[in-house]
Amino acid sequence: MAVTKAVIPAAGLGTRFLPASKAVPKEMIPVVDKPGIQYAVEEAARAGIEEIVVVTSEGKDAIEQHFTRSVELERHLEAAGKLEYLAEVTHLNDIADIHYVLQDEPLGFGHAVLMGAEFVGDAPFAVIVPDEIVPEPRGDETDLLPSLTSLYERFDASVIAVTEVAHEDISSYGAIDPEPIEEGIFKIKDMVEKPKVEDAPSDLASRGRYVFSPEMFDAIRATERGVGGEIQLTDAIRAVAKSGSVYAYAYDGPIYDVGKKLDYLKATIELAFRRDDLAKPLDDYLSTRDRG
Repeated sequence: MAVTKAVIPAAGLGTRFLPASKAVPKEMIPVVDKPGIQYAVEEAARAGIEEIVVVTSEGKDAIEQHFTRSVELERHLEAAGKLEYLAEVTHLNDIADIHYVLQDEPLGFGHAVLMGAEFVGDAPFAVIVPDEIVPEPRGDETDLLPSLTSLYERFDASVIAVTEVAHEDISSYGAIDPEPIEEGIFKIKDMVEKPKVEDAPSDLASRGRYVFSPEMFDAIRATERGVGGEIQLTDAIRAVAKSGSVYAYAYDGPIYDVGKKLDYLKATIELAFRRDDLAKPLDDYLSTRDRG
């Protein structure tokens, strides 16, 4: 069954980006010249996703406003002859059919995903974490979400993205116990959320891209609060893997984390270097910058 729906969890408080995130949703903070959540929506569109539900919280109206048509702005840009900017603005109206649901209280990542259940229904669905940006591929790069949807259709089972991380960093992620199927593809035997380094089953870490069968919602509903007193998505994935099948796809392309300040700065630079209009002037500036 084709995957045409996606859930984007965007209800977090964004405390790492205070004071900016007090008034501006973290997902709306620009990375180069687009808010982080726009990259997620554009990635979904590249994978053939037609309908998206964004899970928000109180005070995040700016996300909906960003994807809502602004007739006054469009008229101004057209009258001023700023057609390039007009194209950027009208593009937002046509990316996908976007819906919104409010998460009343922060009960964890798993609960945020569960908020999309009524919208998704009995269909397979993608989950896209906007803190991790997967840019449009270039050259021989592989696009992550289309790869996951293809694997879902092949196995008729949930598939998650993983990357190999430094062993000492694995405690920051959900780590899988992998059974190799073929190059870069694994069946998940077990999964542990933020394990101690010495207890990690592997250095393959879950990243913020998933394609799930609708049974994942039942698994989340049956999941008790775990690490941090929250409903962890990892625990639900683990339950489905134990009772059925969940696969992992090892992705070796670029993923830019914008969830922490230093990572955000690195991501902004890397994404700017992928732009024809910015790469050379930015490189010139960095090479001549006085670091004294």
